[in-house]
Amino acid sequence: MYELHSVTQIYEHRGNVVTALDNCNLEIPDNDFISIVGPSGSGKTTLLSILSGMMAPLSGSVFLGGLPLYELPVDERTKLRGEKIGFVFQSFNLVKWLSVCENVQISLMFSGEPAGEQRARALELLDRVGLSSRADHLPTELTQGQQHLVALARTLSNDPRVILVDQPTRNLDPRTRKQVMNSLSQFHEDGRTIVIATHDADTAAIAQRTILMVDGVYQEVAVKSAA
Repeated sequence: MYELHSVTQIYEHRGNVVTALDNCNLEIPDNDFISIVGPSGSGKTTLLSILSGMMAPLSGSVFLGGLPLYELPVDERTKLRGEKIGFVFQSFNLVKWLSVCENVQISLMFSGEPAGEQRARALELLDRVGLSSRADHLPTELTQGQQHLVALARTLSNDPRVILVDQPTRNLDPRTRKQVMNSLSQFHEDGRTIVIATHDADTAAIAQRTILMVDGVYQEVAVKSAA
């Protein structure tokens, strides 16, 4: 699915040079499930942003499905990202004045499907994360964990092959944490490639592979044996 060759990303912050990724070489096969762990500032979110097609590296090459992601014209890269990649941000990015169902429908509004079919698809996705009963609520009427589940459902609306999630269980209560983790496992069982960045060891443990990142350098520290 992904191949990264000698990928480097450097920032300047308050006069200091910060190496977020340092000559990173990484392969992520189709239907892989990877957790990226490490302290704040270690490069986890930068790696996700580069995988998402939204942040070009300073140097190196990124291939998605054999295509050189950052050598594609912007419109082609945007189209590829819309068709193959779903990204769940820490902030969820839900539209506060739209209902939960309408938030999930956002990515379907340009699909050409009738509005009724869009709503039916959104309700199906909300049911998968256990929130179909909240379809007509506003995001502000949901808990933080429920908002995260809505963001996951919205990510699935275009049936992406890859799902990238930044801090999927941060600040969640145990029950919602379990719901989120179960949903991610189900998405992986559906055949999708999942990459999550997390500080939480229990969350990281659901993945097939765990990668530790420190100062822009990664090391694979755990591989789950096949059942």
